[in-house]
Parts: sequence; C-alpha cells; structure tokens
Amino acid sequence: MSVGMAAPRSVYACDPDRSRGRLFAEPPSKTRSPFRRDCDRVIHSTAFRRLKYKTQVFVFHEGDHYRTRLTHSLEVAQIARALARQLGLDEDLTETLALAHDLGHPPFGHAGERALDSCLQGHGGFDHNAQTLRVVTSLEHRHPEFDGLNLTWEALEGIVKHNGPLTERGGEAVGRYRGHGIPAAVSDFNRTYDLELWSFASLEAQAAAIADDIAYDAHDIDDGLRAGLFAVDDLKIMPLTAEMIAEIAKRYPDLDNDRRGAELVRELISYLIGAVVAETRRRLEAAWPTSVEDVRNHGEQLIAFPADVAQQETGIKAFLKLRMYRHPRVMGVMGEAERILFDLFARYQQEPAILPAEWRLPHGEESETEHARRIGNFIAGMTDRFALTEHQRLFDSTPDLR
Repeated sequence: MSVGMAAPRSVYACDPDRSRGRLFAEPPSKTRSPFRRDCDRVIHSTAFRRLKYKTQVFVFHEGDHYRTRLTHSLEVAQIARALARQLGLDEDLTETLALAHDLGHPPFGHAGERALDSCLQGHGGFDHNAQTLRVVTSLEHRHPEFDGLNLTWEALEGIVKHNGPLTERGGEAVGRYRGHGIPAAVSDFNRTYDLELWSFASLEAQAAAIADDIAYDAHDIDDGLRAGLFAVDDLKIMPLTAEMIAEIAKRYPDLDNDRRGAELVRELISYLIGAVVAETRRRLEAAWPTSVEDVRNHGEQLIAFPADVAQQETGIKAFLKLRMYRHPRVMGVMGEAERILFDLFARYQQEPAILPAEWRLPHGEESETEHARRIGNFIAGMTDRFALTEHQRLFDSTPDLR
C-alpha cells in the first residue's frame, strides 16, 4: 500500500465499540463514538484553551508567528492522524492523545517545568505527563457529576503510557522513573482505575508520541530559522538535511531563504512520516498482532523510526539543543522565567491567603505536601501572561522576558 492511501481499520487498532469504558458510567452518545467524545472534551476543556498562551520555545509576546503549546498540539494532531490513517488506527483516539499530550505543561515551557520540579522537591516533584493526567481526571471542573473529563480507559492509558510502560509487572518503576518512582498523581489514580502501567500502550498512543517528535524536529527548525538563531545553510552539518537542502537548490535555484526553510520543513515532515510508516509496517508484519492486547503485550514499541533514521533524528535534536534551546538569547529569557515561578511559589507558600478563593483551604486542613501540590497545580495551570501579571501584582520588579 502506498503512503498516500488510507488503510482499512486494522485488527490491532483500538475499537471504540469495545472500549473498556469510563471511570464514571455515562449513557452512550447517539451521534459520536466514545473516542470522538473524548477528543471533543479535550478541545472544549479550559486547559486546552490556555495552551494558546503557553510557551513552546519562545514566550508568547516575542512574536505572533512562533509556536505556542496550542499550535504545537494542533500540528502534532495533524501528523498523528496522518500516521493513523496509513496504519488503519482509530483516528479519533489518536487525535485525542495528540491534543491532550501537553495539557499538563506549566507556563514558560521546559523552564517552567524545571522550576516547578525544583519547588516541589520533597513533595513528589513535578512531571508534566502526570500533570496532564491530573488535569483530565480532577482539575477540570466542567461536568455536574464528576471532576475531570471522564475520558475512556484507552485515552487515559495513552496519556500515561504513550512513551512506554512505567513499571515491571511486579510494580517496580522502570525507565526514567526508576530513580524517583512513579509520580504520585499516576500511582494514586492507578489504585482507583488500573491503567496496567506494566504494559505498552495502544498503537494510537504510540502514533501520537512519535508525531510529537516529528513536530518538534520540523517546527522548532522553522521557529529557529524565523528567530535568526541559525540559517538554512547551518543545517548542512547534518547529512539528512544537507541532502534535502541540496535537492531544494536543484529544483528551485533562485528560492529566497524564507521559502527554502519552509520547503525544508515540509520535506522533513514528509520524510519522517514515510519512514515511520515503512518501519511500523515492517514491525507489524514480523510481530503479527491480531488485537490491541497483542500490541500491549508485545514487549517493545511497534511504531518507531528505522534505526538509521532514528540516528538522524537524534542528530536533529542535538543540533536544536545546541543552537536553539541553549542559545544565549533563549537561555537568558528562560532563566528569568524560572525566577518568576520561584518567586510566585515562595510567596504563595508564605502567604496562602493571597491565592484565589478556589485554591485555598482553611489553615490546618491540609498537610504541607498537600498545600505545596495545590500551589503547584495552580501555577501549572497558568499561562505565560497570567504568570507575568501575577508577578507584577505581587512584586515590585518583573522581568519583561525579551
């Protein structure tokens, strides 16, 4: 089957008619599948709207053309749906997971995550993936009968496990959680609603995860070019992009730099999607899963880059880390952003009465950890501009992050 053709629904796809259901039982919709309802709930959530003013790499007021968490999530969803369509997966569930994957990110991108993790040391730390689970299971207050969005089991599983299992079958943490354990938000919820943390997630979740990588690579190149942090020709240092740049020059010898960059981004996205589809089909043919349960129990990710492309993709990430994420201009702004969150957290701890009423509990009714986590939840939900406004309200001097 060519990459341009949609595949019929596969036997290993998640079937909405066989969903494991929701934590709180609800009558079925007459017009939408369970996974379509999940996706719509994410889109209509408060947390999703706030992504419009949350940093991807550049703070929101640095320019209207840079990605925000919202535009990044939309681009991830587009790529994820393209993968799902080629592989015969459920597109609605794939889209749900792509749109929801960053709901737990705090303001100011990874700088905000580092700051909150530091503030919450001794109280479980901060993990944006765990925070996403907290958002969709408790922090959204839009329904009369439950907190959160009451997403299907498959959506919650995908949110938590899209990068692979969190534990061994016996419960021991694995991967990046081996040293510090499973985040409390995940382990606490898992006791209520078992997400089988030891197994792999569905192919829909795996598609959303690798779509995030593709979007980061391509669109951070686009933003870095627009910001002048590097030029198109600087990307010739990597064989993959060098070959693409040379081919673009042959086809369009007089193209200006802006269009060269845009064409390179398009070529890179198409190439990476095609590589993932080809490698995934190869792995599926070898594994021969006949159900989504076979996928969960397979023992490794089935949606992946081929080995050589994985190496090339790692090279792109290394380039962006050096030339973009650690660029002095970006590092300077992000250092000031971290200070803003450190200041806010400390002030709320010292003076809990200044928190909004819905984020306060009477003195003595919660432990120190519960109080710290409440503050962390409040700050994590802030947009960049609200965090700046709060800092201006509480402090005499606030960085302008430019």
